[in-house]
Amino acid sequence: MTTTTSAKPRIALERRNVVNALVANRGNDLLAIAGIGSPCWDLAASGDHPMNFYLNGAMGSAAAIGLGLALAQPKKRMLVITGDGELLMSLGILATIGVAAPKNLSVVVLDNEVYLETGAQPTHTGRGVDLAAVARACAIRNAETVYSQAELDAALPKIREADGPVFTVVKILPNKAKLVIPPLEATYTKHRMREALTGKP
Repeated sequence: MTTTTSAKPRIALERRNVVNALVANRGNDLLAIAGIGSPCWDLAASGDHPMNFYLNGAMGSAAAIGLGLALAQPKKRMLVITGDGELLMSLGILATIGVAAPKNLSVVVLDNEVYLETGAQPTHTGRGVDLAAVARACAIRNAETVYSQAELDAALPKIREADGPVFTVVKILPNKAKLVIPPLEATYTKHRMREALTGKP
């Protein structure tokens, strides 16, 4: 874990490599929710899966949907992958996650410090807002920021297996990756996930 220092650590992680690592060898017990924009395309690029739900719209709702699913499916691991801009739109959800404290929920924020899809305008995280510190203040004790591959490697077991809620900010380069469009119809992905969970159409 990197703590606040006077010198800002160098950011070197690429978003696709991070998401590939997050869902590698996932099996059928990991449900993944991707926030609007690049996180959706990143998750699709890692391989479409019946347990993926892509928020092609509804900016600001990824963590809330992840919380609901974590509470509804306590025997499954819930992974929310979202961006800093998306989470900043609904920061209050961290307080609800902290109070509900689902043990099976991990939230990973791909923090490039910009709104990449709309012209790379800086987000508040590029101006000193510390999302992991906000999460800790919201009673999410397992919250950290990672900058390097070594820190990510150390964080992955916690993200995938530790008692949650787990909140991890992964600082990434503000690079656009090749567009990989996931299924766009939310009704389709909802029914697909339900069938994968219950075995019933």
